Amino acid sequence: MVSWRFNFPVIGQTSRLMHIGRTLSPTVAVSSFSHLHQRSLRYAVLGAGFAGLSVAWHLLEQSPIELHVCIDVLDGVGIGGGASGVSGGLLHPYSPKVKPLWRAAECWEESLRLLNIAETAICSKELGLNNGELAQNSDGFIARRRGILRPAVSLKNMSIMNDNAQNSLAGCRIQVINEDAAQTLVPNICVPSNSAFYMPDAVNVHPQGYLEALYVACETLAKDMSAAGLGEKEINFHKRSIGNLLELEGEYDAIIVCLGARSMFLPELSGRLPLRTCRGVTTHLHLPDNIREEVPEHSPSILSDAWLAIQNPRNLYLGSTWEWKSCNYEQNVSMEEASKALKELLPKAAAVYPGITKWAFKGASAGLRAMPPLTGNGSLPLLGRIDDFISQTHASKFWLFSGLGSRGLLYHAWLGKLMAQAVLACDEEVIPSELTSWRSKLIKKG
Repeated sequence: MVSWRFNFPVIGQTSRLMHIGRTLSPTVAVSSFSHLHQRSLRYAVLGAGFAGLSVAWHLLEQSPIELHVCIDVLDGVGIGGGASGVSGGLLHPYSPKVKPLWRAAECWEESLRLLNIAETAICSKELGLNNGELAQNSDGFIARRRGILRPAVSLKNMSIMNDNAQNSLAGCRIQVINEDAAQTLVPNICVPSNSAFYMPDAVNVHPQGYLEALYVACETLAKDMSAAGLGEKEINFHKRSIGNLLELEGEYDAIIVCLGARSMFLPELSGRLPLRTCRGVTTHLHLPDNIREEVPEHSPSILSDAWLAIQNPRNLYLGSTWEWKSCNYEQNVSMEEASKALKELLPKAAAVYPGITKWAFKGASAGLRAMPPLTGNGSLPLLGRIDDFISQTHASKFWLFSGLGSRGLLYHAWLGKLMAQAVLACDEEVIPSELTSWRSKLIKKG
């Protein structure tokens, strides 16, 4: 794992106070925070994936500048050690189904903002180095802005994407192109229906590098806010597994469970959440040195029945498999599991990119996704207070943010912002009811 320590732009006290007033309504801001002046608040964020680090960032950013705030991020397998760190990283605000994604515009904009924050951390580090060393992850980038190309492989697929193109967001357009135009972007790509959908503003994110950079940005933001304001801000990462939530009872003002599928294995939550588990294997392929048919530097990543996340002209990630009801959340993949994944994924990828058969296997990793239930608004993550069935003493307030599923990168930033606002205001009403309605169907324990 690569560790970075970067300089981050200082946020002034005046702008911070103005920001807080804009984020929450004046009534909420005054009634919820006036009595906390000079108090010290401690928050535990369980999980260092997309959900956890988004919540941690927004808790710092949204907290009143006069308060002393300490945030402990706890994760037994490290930053990005779960499903978030091995996800495909293809960021776009569109659904392969007929119905548009819920609140896609807000989610898209906030995800781009957090991504820019992580990239700013990289730039600050590079400018501050004395020895000329570049700060980068093993693949050399946090975000690759080459867009995403989706060949239409059926009439139904074409109809859905045409609808998406007609209703595309201003910040992420969809262009309908033919096979010739598609091949100028990705040579030798196959477009069965002579129609493909190009999202030039979509982004290929390196999940592990992004998460590590976002945590470093949190550290620097805490330092800068402490220097600029009256209250000290602090964030710490602890590589610590939590056996049960009552271990932390009374130690923190609030405990936010952001453990993804691992939240389902906590004794207080086991069998009570409307989530399903799905293990997905992602394979890493590279083009052998004796083959020249590399992917051009400008080529977008590819979405189809299998996705190809282009890392550079000779490296890509191919994914992912879907093993429902798995309990295996280890990132490590055996050769048997990797071979099975390749056997499943390669034919799907070759249907749109035949050249993939010339690429060689380099490695594989896996993650256990927490898949949310289907609602009238689509498959939405679970947010809300859970202390009613965690503890009778209420010495700490317990919250849950889980079920990001296969769209975690799109949803994590805006929903993390909502969760942080709710925690700081001690008010679940900050969260849209679509995200909290799952609690009415909770399985009660006798």
